[in-house]
Amino acid sequence: MRIETVAVHAGFTVDPSTGAVAPPIHLSTTFGRDEAGRPLAGHTYVRESNPTQDLLEEALSRLEGGEAALAFGSGMAAGLAVAQALPPGSHVVLPEDVYYAYRVAARDFFPAWGLTATFVPLDQPGALSGALRPETRLVWLESPSNPLLKITDLAASAAAAREVGALVLVDNTFATPILQRPLDLGADVVLHATTKGMGGHSDVQGGALVFSRKGDHFEKVRHVRTILGAVASPFNSWLVLRGLRTLAVRARFQSETAFAVAGALAAHPAVSKVNYPGLPSHPGHDTARRQMSAFGSMISFHVGAGTEAAIRAVGRTRLFTRATSLGGVESLVEHRATSEGPASTAPGDLIRLSIGLEHRDDLLADLAQALGD
Repeated sequence: MRIETVAVHAGFTVDPSTGAVAPPIHLSTTFGRDEAGRPLAGHTYVRESNPTQDLLEEALSRLEGGEAALAFGSGMAAGLAVAQALPPGSHVVLPEDVYYAYRVAARDFFPAWGLTATFVPLDQPGALSGALRPETRLVWLESPSNPLLKITDLAASAAAAREVGALVLVDNTFATPILQRPLDLGADVVLHATTKGMGGHSDVQGGALVFSRKGDHFEKVRHVRTILGAVASPFNSWLVLRGLRTLAVRARFQSETAFAVAGALAAHPAVSKVNYPGLPSHPGHDTARRQMSAFGSMISFHVGAGTEAAIRAVGRTRLFTRATSLGGVESLVEHRATSEGPASTAPGDLIRLSIGLEHRDDLLADLAQALGD
């Protein structure tokens, strides 16, 4: 079954009691038991499970091709639950260009959990092998990366990690399962901030993990979620499930528009460099072609005149909304270093775009006037 069909039908069933086609939202926080104290329908308390969340997890598993999934209240909660499930003394390898909040978490929280971290340019061949240690238990990959859209060879990285018995997690938020399937390339866990493309309408916060196998690590991560409480709410689970139904159409359309926008920016005299893996000039283009079916809706680019010129250009946009996040129906623009704050390693001349569903010509016209064309 093709991924577009899976996106529409995964987790779908006609409600047998009402005939409803849209899934119900089960808002109950607690569930009944029989006379012997057994759960009437497999659920006991919302922090452990919920029928609406179950539907979302079933859908996510099918989309990524995994055995099991766990929904969380945010992408950060999902990612850090994987780290919290590691034994003390574990070493974690992360990309040099990892999402900035994970860099902060590694600095501020990993030591208290007994973990050490190394940041490596994982887009460079051989860099991972040089960073692996006998105590490495997790290799964290992000491709395309945020915000520089670096590309990591996922299959080669997974093979290297297996040499030391490390788990491989891939943050697939930028690509979504429509454009990239990390489990097929050897990953053990796929991470999503479902707030982004999966929700798709800038109105829900959530995160998710999809596991290649429902094994020991899955159970440990589920225990972290249950006890520490980073679960998804039933209503947010329903919103993400609704977003999945149109994900394939949105991802393909946004990718086509982003490709056109990236090409136009690459030819603009005010732009010194465009970071978009669909461009042949991108150093990871060939790898991206192998492991992605299209190149996504995210673009970042450098303004030749520097930081102040980049900030001015962002301020002059009229159609692009100046806001953080990505993957929604509206196109967003931000000066990434300003948005990330003091922990940012983003270059000062960098602008990040999330391409929405508007007509490409309107987006191009807005960028042209913002850049002073």
